[in-house]
Amino acid sequence: MENRLKVLIAALCIVSTEAHAYPTDWDAPQKPFALYGNTYYVGTAGISAVLITSPQGHILIDGTGSKGAGIVADNIRSLGYKLSDVKYILNSHAHSDHAGGIAALQRLTNAPVLAGQANLATLASGKASRDDPQYGELPDFEQVTSLRGIGDGEVVAVGPLTVTAHATPGHTPGGTSWTWKSCVNGQCETMVFGDSLSANAATSYRYTDHPDTVASLRQGFATFEAMPCDILVTAHPEANDLFGRLQQRAQNGSAAFIDPNACRDLVASYRERLDKRLATEKR
Repeated sequence: MENRLKVLIAALCIVSTEAHAYPTDWDAPQKPFALYGNTYYVGTAGISAVLITSPQGHILIDGTGSKGAGIVADNIRSLGYKLSDVKYILNSHAHSDHAGGIAALQRLTNAPVLAGQANLATLASGKASRDDPQYGELPDFEQVTSLRGIGDGEVVAVGPLTVTAHATPGHTPGGTSWTWKSCVNGQCETMVFGDSLSANAATSYRYTDHPDTVASLRQGFATFEAMPCDILVTAHPEANDLFGRLQQRAQNGSAAFIDPNACRDLVASYRERLDKRLATEKR
């Protein structure tokens, strides 16, 4: 009984800490919607998750936070898909708001999790790595099992689905973005699930003291802006005004989401922010 009580207290502490680690409205429910063809948004109001479907099985990208896992599961079901048909869960980066719900979703789907090699230890332990710029200010999350690392350019396949991993490190060491094709009436668009590119860091962290991290961010920028990019879904939907585009869909249809400049424009904003931060630190 005492051991069970300790486990319960520990679990409650993790959820409580995570809930205060980012704005609580990020966990608010969001009705799922079609992005293009067989690709659907199934995340919360502030944290993205995407479902890519096929008759042979589905691929889920990201799990949102611990409080969002149930929302993601309900969204998938409400679209008419079975959780048991999810064959892989892919992760963008190992922070609680994107990975905190993965363990719960893994139990519901029995799907293995694929992530950038440098994020595996964090996913397995539920604890941030010391080389994460936000180390010391990140909450723990539930440990993830059945993990496999994936390299830059590696392809995940389920039936006709092929999703390609792109290493976009910097925000975290193993940050990964994902691309695939979705089609409507023979018109195919390149879909991008873009990992966070922001230079967010703990209060005491100075990027000027970590040139390797700066180099990783710039490498991620270069990779991201060079990717084919017709429809972009960012790790947080507001970064690319996804819901604003959703409102335009009534008038413009799926074209509301299509923006071949989206990846380049996003990188330009993050590159400018990084340069300003570096300049400020040098003063």
